[in-house]
Amino acid sequence: MFSRVGFLLGKLIMGNETKGMLIGAVGVLIFSLTLPFTRIAVLELNPLFVAFGRALLAGLCALGWLYFSKAQRPTKTQLYKLLVIAIGIVYGFPIFTSVAMTTLPSAHGGIVLGVLPLVTAIFGALRFKERPSTSYWLAALSGSLLVLGYAYLDGVTGLMLGDFWLLVAIIFAAIGYAEGGKLSSELGAINVISWALALTLPINLVATCLFFDTPLDSVSNEALGSFLYVALFSMYIGFFFWYRGLAVGGVARVGQVQLLQPFATLIGAYFLLGESFTLLNAAFAGAVSLVVIIGRKMPIYST
Repeated sequence: MFSRVGFLLGKLIMGNETKGMLIGAVGVLIFSLTLPFTRIAVLELNPLFVAFGRALLAGLCALGWLYFSKAQRPTKTQLYKLLVIAIGIVYGFPIFTSVAMTTLPSAHGGIVLGVLPLVTAIFGALRFKERPSTSYWLAALSGSLLVLGYAYLDGVTGLMLGDFWLLVAIIFAAIGYAEGGKLSSELGAINVISWALALTLPINLVATCLFFDTPLDSVSNEALGSFLYVALFSMYIGFFFWYRGLAVGGVARVGQVQLLQPFATLIGAYFLLGESFTLLNAAFAGAVSLVVIIGRKMPIYST
């Protein structure tokens, strides 16, 4: 259903790049609440339980989808790509963001994640045939420098340990995004994330049980609800739109939409956690978002 909605949205506007950016933006909006909800969850739950548990719950949903939809089975080559995707977005990104959110405000983390489009474009250029122009790289680099500058200014003593974990998470996410976006043109967006989650179910089941050290009856409804959000939306439904957008509009181009995520995360952190929405936050989020408008006009070539 969700992929059909994304497809219909894409049909409303001419041009594959614009369609991809529109569909991808829906995924970005869903992802923008990941850090605030993760922050709420890890205040009461083991961060590793949150990381593996969200993948387990999403994987069970994915298994149901694959069974009832009689989804196409991946080839050996596609299985290798799915493994890369799983390492990136089933394990790497959730684990390191969960750890980072134990020490960082989600508003701070949201802006640091603004460097993700640049890293995604780099992996897209290295792995596939997309060749962004020099002007595109300058725009992407400018946005990333703004993000790193904010992280330094917002830290009490410069860059914090949590910033390091977020940067590691960004590398893993970029790999999973670039590979998943391309594979979605072969298997379909829903099937790509579903297979990646289903194939890792055994590991996630064992790890979730291993790190389950807090009785659920002692966990607040807010923490449980936040865990459900990152499991069902951040880990699964958001990728329906995100991978579809990357497949339609290209990894480098649609990846720039992620620069809008910091601003959306700031708003989410303000309403969900009561975190301050300072002039510094707003200024950097606005500046980073402006890069999206500039980067949208920069050419990207295929070789």
